[in-house]
Amino acid sequence: MTIIQRIESQTCGCDRLTDKIDLISVDDAILRIARATQAVVETEEIDLMQAAGRVLARSVRSLGMVPPFDNSAMDGYAIKSADLNADGPWDLRVADRVAAGQSRAEEIPANTAVQIFTGAPIPRGADTVVMQEDVERSADRIVLKNKAKTGAHIRKAGEDMIAGKIIVPTGRRLTARDIAACAAAGHGTVSVYRRIRIALLVTGDEVRQPGQVRGSAGIWDVNTPMLSAVMIAPHVELCGVHHAADTRSALRAQLSALAEQADIVVTTGGISVGEEDHVKPVLADLGATIDFSGVALKPGKPVSFGKYNGTYWLGLPGNPLSAFVTWQVFGIALCNALSGMTYRSAQRRHVVLSRTVNHKPGRCEFRLARLAGFDGTGREIVEFEDATHSGRVAQLPDMDGLLFIPADAEALPAGALVEFQPF
Repeated sequence: MTIIQRIESQTCGCDRLTDKIDLISVDDAILRIARATQAVVETEEIDLMQAAGRVLARSVRSLGMVPPFDNSAMDGYAIKSADLNADGPWDLRVADRVAAGQSRAEEIPANTAVQIFTGAPIPRGADTVVMQEDVERSADRIVLKNKAKTGAHIRKAGEDMIAGKIIVPTGRRLTARDIAACAAAGHGTVSVYRRIRIALLVTGDEVRQPGQVRGSAGIWDVNTPMLSAVMIAPHVELCGVHHAADTRSALRAQLSALAEQADIVVTTGGISVGEEDHVKPVLADLGATIDFSGVALKPGKPVSFGKYNGTYWLGLPGNPLSAFVTWQVFGIALCNALSGMTYRSAQRRHVVLSRTVNHKPGRCEFRLARLAGFDGTGREIVEFEDATHSGRVAQLPDMDGLLFIPADAEALPAGALVEFQPF
């Protein structure tokens, strides 16, 4: 018997900590984002061929029955099952031939077969299709040695969809599967919410564009290309990528201008409490409402969220791994809520630890992890790094997602069930 350890809670556990009174839990932060965010209301009608990844604004209903008529599921012969009431074998005359896209108006006579191909309408009077492999044909006659089951190999009209049935609900981010169903339901266009607009503002006087000379105190800019890449999606428009101004007054003008262009302004860095961290003071100057500033999370504790001048603000930490993780956890949640998405599959799933994981209690941790196959009972096994370093990204290309370690866990044994969030 395989014993699977019970997971007592779906929460991160960091809300139970008494020494982190200035920080909120991951779950509380996600809930605050959901409660504070109003989805866009503007919609557009677009061609179905261009709809992949967009969020559906109006439910898609079937415009008719699918299939629209009884049709053959096989290449074979349409017959009347009543003609097979005596002992076999049965000898039938082949009276006609019907391919997909063709039809036969006349009712099929007794003791007669009609050669039929996959997708062709069933001739009037026929109620069974016999596969061509199950008959012997000679000239215009066939011989059946085995009695066919009545109704065999016939797709009935409306067995897939009936007229007016909701096929894809509002709020779905459309996949190829959804588009297949929309097309089958007869729709060439769909109504979707407009793309949400995001502006990215990267802080740090020390950052230099990759490929340029860094200088003695410079570092190459990871956040700009990394976050630009992760934000690109069919339902998102990256309307601006900027480097933050180096004075408080100039930064105020920059943030104010970005609020006029975007639904979300994402900043990186500048949200701690140092003398050079200007983002939150400037937002205060602009009258921003801050929903939270600081989450009991590793990496990414300074992550912040608020709203100013009608635009949502998400403040990510400056260290690149912290910025990447907090975008995965909070940025995607914000985009989903703003884009009108109401249906989405659960992101986290349970996996099995390949070995013991050690963790310093205090904050819940998202640790880089890779999937490593399955154990003997078919459960996914996950491998992981020994520690999380907020400034290191060299291991990112080899990782599949984030291992979720509860705040109060000091050690979890090999074989324990833990939550895993794929990228």
